[in-house]
Amino acid sequence: MAIQEIKTYKYKDVFKLEEVKFEKTCVVNKPEQINTYKIFWIKEGSGTYHIDFESYSFNDGVLFFLSPGQVFSVDSEEIKVAYQLNFIQDFYCIQTHDTEVACNGVLFNNIYETPFVKPKEKDVKKLSFIIESLIDEFENNQTAQYDMLQAYLKQFIIHSVRIKKEDFIVKEDAETKLFKDFSLLVELNFKKLHSVSDYANRLGISSKSLTKHLKKTNNKTPSDFIKNRIIIEAKRQLLYSTKAVKHIAFDLGFNDPAYFSRFFTKATGQSPKQFQKE
Repeated sequence: MAIQEIKTYKYKDVFKLEEVKFEKTCVVNKPEQINTYKIFWIKEGSGTYHIDFESYSFNDGVLFFLSPGQVFSVDSEEIKVAYQLNFIQDFYCIQTHDTEVACNGVLFNNIYETPFVKPKEKDVKKLSFIIESLIDEFENNQTAQYDMLQAYLKQFIIHSVRIKKEDFIVKEDAETKLFKDFSLLVELNFKKLHSVSDYANRLGISSKSLTKHLKKTNNKTPSDFIKNRIIIEAKRQLLYSTKAVKHIAFDLGFNDPAYFSRFFTKATGQSPKQFQKE
């Protein structure tokens, strides 16, 4: 890794801002599991990132949003200027925010959406001003610094949400609301509930109706979503926990470890143990 400079600004162990400048390509092959909330703003540069076993290539300015538990690695990057905002849940997520800018809103804790947005020129100016204000606040260490830092972080997140909503027109119709309700239910219950009928019953509709409406919104079946969420968590645990495969199976709601192995192998083309080794 050839790095020109990394400047770090830190408030205790709850919020950190890093300004990073690379002089040539940086390659990080080893994945890491994120344990805080992170925002990567690649102001100038290009590369390929892997997030939860999906690949995302980018050119020029882009903002990535990562949540605790996600798996991140860098395949390649060639960057002139980048910023990383790093904060824990207690610093921002305990506050009562509008649902779109909360930690369970548009940007974070939503594995069903693309984890990035691309700011336009007018957005870059606003985000740059917020970053400059944050750096100034970190350096001055004046009265109510905690509150000021939190306020600037909220501004950065609010503006990022606005950018994303410009790029991805959000339809506020019944089918979109149904998908949001379903995806939230899956996130909260995927370790216990594996069948479409379990979720359909909780939503007060039939399994057939749930499948019909979700395919219109996202072109995937409810069964696909449930399986995908289980597989992502299985991969995370296989890579980063010390549990035996059978205990991971039990944690994910499988009473029969052999059935879990078949389920995983069918979805990924590898057995759980093969995935761990590779």
